Amino acid sequence: MASHLIQGRTVDMPVRVRDAEICSAFYPVRADAARAVIAYSGLDVAEALPGKAVCMLLFVDYRDGDLDTYHEFGMAFLVRPPGSSGAKGLADLRQAGIFVHWLPVDQRFTLDAGRSIWGFPKELADIELRLGSPYKRCILRKDDRLVLDMLIKPGVPVPGAAAMTPMDAYTHQDGVTRRVPWSVRAHGAKMRPSGALIRLGNHPVAKELSELGLPKRAMFTTTVSRAAMTFGAAVEV
Repeated sequence: MASHLIQGRTVDMPVRVRDAEICSAFYPVRADAARAVIAYSGLDVAEALPGKAVCMLLFVDYRDGDLDTYHEFGMAFLVRPPGSSGAKGLADLRQAGIFVHWLPVDQRFTLDAGRSIWGFPKELADIELRLGSPYKRCILRKDDRLVLDMLIKPGVPVPGAAAMTPMDAYTHQDGVTRRVPWSVRAHGAKMRPSGALIRLGNHPVAKELSELGLPKRAMFTTTVSRAAMTFGAAVEV
């Protein structure tokens, strides 16, 4: 079994998360603008509609897992796997992976593990999650500047969401793009059209989001009250 030494601790592969709460919103953005944002990765965005890519914003409360407890925020894009045919629409989305562009966390151990094991773009940030009310809220600050204040309203239960199709996550660090096998088992999944509100701050990432056209109406939002996840070994692509 492969393992990694992080801060004097052995982390065995695959890395498992036994309990987490996930809130996410999916936004249609201009494909050319999204391509410009992730050009450094060598990957191409998937087009949900001609000329439209999908930007995903999510926040996660990791309550039990191999990398301890922590809060996380993610900015990601649906992308075509390397070497794919470049089909558009539903065919594009069926084979899409998730490229993780920015992934702030609030604990050092998961930061070091995420960067060294998979190349995830983790940075330390102040992530305040308020998950006990009808609205799920994330207040994200980096370098004492507000990035965003995000609200998500849970929707209706999603039948049969317990076993979700495994997806590939993609990362890029130090000139190397990697594929990370990733699977999720979801309990208490809910979905609704739109369902998110965002207030952007004055951080450079907030400017990047505004250049993608945010804040705007989300296509849909999802919440998962209890999720288990598995992250496999990264492979260079």
